[in-house]
Amino acid sequence: MNDKIKVGITLGDANGIGLEVLLKALADDRIFEHFTPVLFGSSRIVSFYRKVLNMQELTPFSTRNLGELRQNALNVFQTWQDDVRIEPGKPSPEVAQYAIKSLDAACEALENGQIDVLVTLPLDKSLVAQNIPNFTGYTGYLSDRFKSDESLMILCSESLKVALVTGHIPLKEVASSLSVEVIMKRIQSLNKALKQDFGLERPRIAVLGLNPHNGDSGILGTEEIEIIQPATERAFAQGILAFGPYSPDGFFGSSLQNQFDGVVAMYHDQGLIPFKALDFHRGVNFTSGMKYIRTSPDHGTAFDIAGKNEANESSLIEAFYLACDAFKKRSEYLEDTSNPLTLAKRGSRDY
Repeated sequence: MNDKIKVGITLGDANGIGLEVLLKALADDRIFEHFTPVLFGSSRIVSFYRKVLNMQELTPFSTRNLGELRQNALNVFQTWQDDVRIEPGKPSPEVAQYAIKSLDAACEALENGQIDVLVTLPLDKSLVAQNIPNFTGYTGYLSDRFKSDESLMILCSESLKVALVTGHIPLKEVASSLSVEVIMKRIQSLNKALKQDFGLERPRIAVLGLNPHNGDSGILGTEEIEIIQPATERAFAQGILAFGPYSPDGFFGSSLQNQFDGVVAMYHDQGLIPFKALDFHRGVNFTSGMKYIRTSPDHGTAFDIAGKNEANESSLIEAFYLACDAFKKRSEYLEDTSNPLTLAKRGSRDY
């Protein structure tokens, strides 16, 4: 019982659907068999949403001591005592401030070893940016916090894993942000994550082009010839099973993604549109390349349906399970790679 993974959960925007999907995800108490959830926030806000959703049977455990957690309950670490006014569906810069307080407290607990992994509930980047200049999202913030220059956003489902070369930047800046070195780094990071966090021994990676029809031999753009193909070839020469570039429309249109373990997309919507079209409710945002495991549901605050008991919790449930699974696989991988004799001692186990 004491070995269960401690999953730290950030509050996100309390006026969005985060608390709703959290309570729905934990409504089936069988989920507590797999991990111990710890929400960094306020029991008052949890109580508010329990009433809104008529979920009084789920009783959280309020605590100010992370050393005393209950195994079969939603633990709420009291991060503040303020009485925050919650109005579901109404964006509020004041409420957004508490998303950052929750995030900072969870990160501190992660660094102190009081929780094992981090699952973040959705927030509104524009509201947070009013308090933190140049805030572009969790991935960038956590990369700076944990001093990681290898962080990579990967959208994950059981059948598809898509990594992004560029993230939350304007479309007009994508082409100028690409280089052989940057793409190589993303391919290497995805390859490492697929091995370390997903347990794949020799992952196959597809690399997408940038321009329509892969540039049509340079007629519609030269990035494929000058940047993307050389990066893919260099990665392959290093022993990474990287192939491409592929024209995105034909790649997903012909279901070619089923032949690969991971896909590298050049920009945000190039990867997310097909991913969400194929796996919207069960997709998970996974940040690789950091010292700590972090996942989140693959959706936003959805202010338009907040508080209406319409939000789907499936993505958050998948985010919980992926965080725990990746934590176990990474621990096992690091043990095996630090001591090559470990594999031999484990006998006939399949990897």
